[in-house]
Amino acid sequence: MSGTSGDGDGSDPARLDLGAMRRDYGRADDGPGLSEGDLAADWLTQFRRWFDDAVAAGLPEPNAMVVATASAEGRPSARTVLLKQVDARGFVFVTNYTSRKGRELAANPYASLVFPWFPMTRQVVVSGTVARVAPEESAAYFATRPRGSQIGAWASPQSQVVTGRAELDAAERETVERFADSADVPVPPHWGGFRVRPDTVEFWQGRTSRLHDRLRYRRVERAADVAERAAGAADERAPDRTDDWIVERLGP
Repeated sequence: MSGTSGDGDGSDPARLDLGAMRRDYGRADDGPGLSEGDLAADWLTQFRRWFDDAVAAGLPEPNAMVVATASAEGRPSARTVLLKQVDARGFVFVTNYTSRKGRELAANPYASLVFPWFPMTRQVVVSGTVARVAPEESAAYFATRPRGSQIGAWASPQSQVVTGRAELDAAERETVERFADSADVPVPPHWGGFRVRPDTVEFWQGRTSRLHDRLRYRRVERAADVAERAAGAADERAPDRTDDWIVERLGP
């Protein structure tokens, strides 16, 4: 395979051979594969089971996940953030609403998440719709953050071009002084949580010969829901409403 960077033909022997960098998953120390019989009855129980495994294995920041969004024109972007809550309603992360991901989600409220638990040869891939969490939920979480993180939420013009580190340091000092006499730092109006309401949750387990196990929970729209929407009924979901899900195996 030839180089594509435009600065050579890829024949420099000092370069890493990326094509040869691979690991054969599914070795004895990787543990067993993933079968339909291994899965929990619902995606949330299965996610918590695997998340607990990741914590027990000592993975650094097992709640770190890649969040992929796209602009209204379909141009994608991705970044790593931390999962802050998960329940039957979905996956929650917090951010500056004026950041790039905040702006993209306002224009195109869909996202995909990836939990890359590579040392365990596992991934969890989520896709779904996104909405802001209730302001009181954001405020409750903000109150638990270290004061330095609270200051940073005010000081950082997230995703905007800055002149240099000195500008950020100055903004931090100004914010510290601004709230010096306040016991509690208030929630910035531009800051809060997003919840990804999953339509699919895929559990990926590495296997030999790249024939990985991929089992996906997929939300199934009920005929009654389709009829209600066609009739113009509001799509308000009761908190105790139970959705239908199916499990599918995907080719690797």
